[in-house]
Amino acid sequence: MAKILRYFMGANTPQGFVSRFDEMGDRRGGWRLTVLKGGPGTGKSTLMHRLSDAMARRSEVIEEIHCSSDADSLDGVIFPRHRLAIADGTPPHAIEPRYPGAYENIVSLCGCWDKDRLFACRGRIFDLTDRIALCHKESVSYLYGADALLGEVRAIAAKASSREKILRLAQRLAKNEIPRGEGAGTETIRLLSAVTNKGTVCFTDTVAALAPRLYVIDDPWGFAAPELLAQLRRLLLEAGHDVVTCVCPMAPFTRIDHLLAPGLGLGFVTRNKFHLVDLPAYRVIHARRPKHAGAGVRPHRRGQGPPRRPGGLL
Repeated sequence: MAKILRYFMGANTPQGFVSRFDEMGDRRGGWRLTVLKGGPGTGKSTLMHRLSDAMARRSEVIEEIHCSSDADSLDGVIFPRHRLAIADGTPPHAIEPRYPGAYENIVSLCGCWDKDRLFACRGRIFDLTDRIALCHKESVSYLYGADALLGEVRAIAAKASSREKILRLAQRLAKNEIPRGEGAGTETIRLLSAVTNKGTVCFTDTVAALAPRLYVIDDPWGFAAPELLAQLRRLLLEAGHDVVTCVCPMAPFTRIDHLLAPGLGLGFVTRNKFHLVDLPAYRVIHARRPKHAGAGVRPHRRGQGPPRRPGGLL
């Protein structure tokens, strides 16, 4: 049976909905992207769920892309072994073919509509659609306010943080955990968490499946972890390892929340009240300076007793 990995590819952000559906497949690597078109309730998510079930015995890995506005619904499904991706191409993550036939193919489910019934219910449909738009606009305003407050918190934390210490820790981790490979690694962009209709959702089961050797960065202020992860991302790619870069749903083009290196079984995740990561940690890195002296992470060997508690970065 296939290993199921769950992600998001779009997120509600302070700037509105942001899509990373451009990362669904590699057009130059022989991939195909099937784009489903059709209105709400047409059956796009149901079709993708059934395709995932049908392909479970023919695939080693399946990536299920969940909808950030309805966490139980699918917006896409990816079959890496077959170089095939299927995506919901309707707003807010509308996909229009840029390379029709060469990469994207359109499948319309509009023929599944009960047009007479929809027309008869048009008044209710108009009202509900408008209400949804207003609710989304209000939600975005809350996210905008939250981001402004969190930005101030990060700015304060930045003034009390040592970038040199973060860089040294990244180099130390790389020395202990990142062997030198060949060539340059490749990067896959995903969202591991998002603000959804169920609150903040983080797919920790995906982390457990890809990264049994897990470093947890305990960072309540949200500054040290992105800085450290950016350095580790660079070092992993330079060493020739493929990475899954899990960007922040509040800033999906500028900030990293989690970093996975599946080929090494290695992961680095941020933990705070927004990222409730409840997984066994190989090491915990504390962004706040503890009362005792010392900082960093030392490799732990069997027979040495419990791992030493690492120091902070602030």
